[in-house]
Amino acid sequence: MEKSRCGCWAVLRRTSSASRDSANAIPRTSTVYDAGGSTNMIVTSCFCRSSIFISCSNKMAAETRYLNASNREMYPPNEARLSSDMPEPPLGENKPKCQLLQFSFQELKSATGNFRPDSILGEGGFGYVFKGWIEENGTAPAKPGSGITVAVKSLKPDGLQGHREWMAEVEFLGQLHHPNLVKLVGCCIEDDQRLLVYEFMTRGSLENHLFRRAVPLPWSNRIKIALGAAKGLAFLHGNRKPVIYRDFKTSNILLDSEYNAKLSDFGLAKAGPQGDKTHVSTRVVGTYGYAAPEYVMTGHLTSKSDVYSFGVVLLEILTGRRSMDKKRPSAEQNLVTWARPHLLDKRKLYQLVDPRLELNYSIKGVQKVSQLAYNCLSRDAKCRPMMDEVVKVLTPLQDLNDLAILSCHSRLYQQGRRKKKPDPAQQRSYAQTKSIRDSPLNTGKQNSK
Repeated sequence: MEKSRCGCWAVLRRTSSASRDSANAIPRTSTVYDAGGSTNMIVTSCFCRSSIFISCSNKMAAETRYLNASNREMYPPNEARLSSDMPEPPLGENKPKCQLLQFSFQELKSATGNFRPDSILGEGGFGYVFKGWIEENGTAPAKPGSGITVAVKSLKPDGLQGHREWMAEVEFLGQLHHPNLVKLVGCCIEDDQRLLVYEFMTRGSLENHLFRRAVPLPWSNRIKIALGAAKGLAFLHGNRKPVIYRDFKTSNILLDSEYNAKLSDFGLAKAGPQGDKTHVSTRVVGTYGYAAPEYVMTGHLTSKSDVYSFGVVLLEILTGRRSMDKKRPSAEQNLVTWARPHLLDKRKLYQLVDPRLELNYSIKGVQKVSQLAYNCLSRDAKCRPMMDEVVKVLTPLQDLNDLAILSCHSRLYQQGRRKKKPDPAQQRSYAQTKSIRDSPLNTGKQNSK
């Protein structure tokens, strides 16, 4: 295949092989939705190295959506009524201007040390992410530890997400630039290879810091991260051509060395409604536990869908719990269902706070965050705040120093002082004794002795 100058719009084709299919098939039970919205089914299928095709009962051209390890989405059929996606342009047409560096596959292979397993940073629905090094002024590979550190994401040949998601990343991140969006450095397309090159984020994802590390993430860092992520969403929603992120969650919030948050993974991003349109009709994708209820039920996508997802992440930051946790008691498995009723109850609110913080959090900060989360999680999308408003609420919370542990120590100190203070009868007895002892008569008797 001839490589185009932009290098990112050729059609992805795969050939099937019966022998490879049987050798590499992994049975999984998955929920499958068609783009037309008329076919919802649960099937047991084999995820193979070849393309997967499913025949639907209706004669509409159906696009199957499989979402895997990143949990990009599985909704039970009775929870989702899908409406058809907005029509997409044929691959290769309506190309946006590409301002990204164009890497060859060999350059990225060398930059990552031949895609060594020990250079893997993570894995998602798209494929593996590898750590690599490139020269500062160009696409040439550099020795490990020199040049610029990058993250290289490669589409797996048997990946469950495909060329469409790869193009979405290039289209959105290739044109959108903001301090709270991960920078897309370049891309590569050769034959069936699809790779993306990003700036390297030193501290990984918010998910790792909240749920996979023994040391709890400090409250001040949690507020800083929430604010940065909110600014990223506010930028997308307020852009001249609004963008709906559609997959806002802790694993897609990456952190640099200073805990600055940046949104990553734009494979599911969608151009928002413009003009008189109030929503975009689309198939339901995203991650279970984060998606707004009205979007799940109707397929109507708005910026307020992202606001709901932000509210879920705020709850995770506040409680240190996952949005969905099957290991907990049934009443506590869905974080929103469990926590939202108590967010405005001051007696129960502090029982929701991540216990690992051990009172090292701002009292007023917790109150403001809980109120904000409650508003973002409103069942009525119109009652949810705009992301610009969310940014305004979070900004002053960075400077609060009313730590709960200081308040607790102050109360204990005051209680201790009250206990040590003698009662009035003892005070009178002490005063009388002192008066007699200091009396001139008593002093004279002592002197005469």
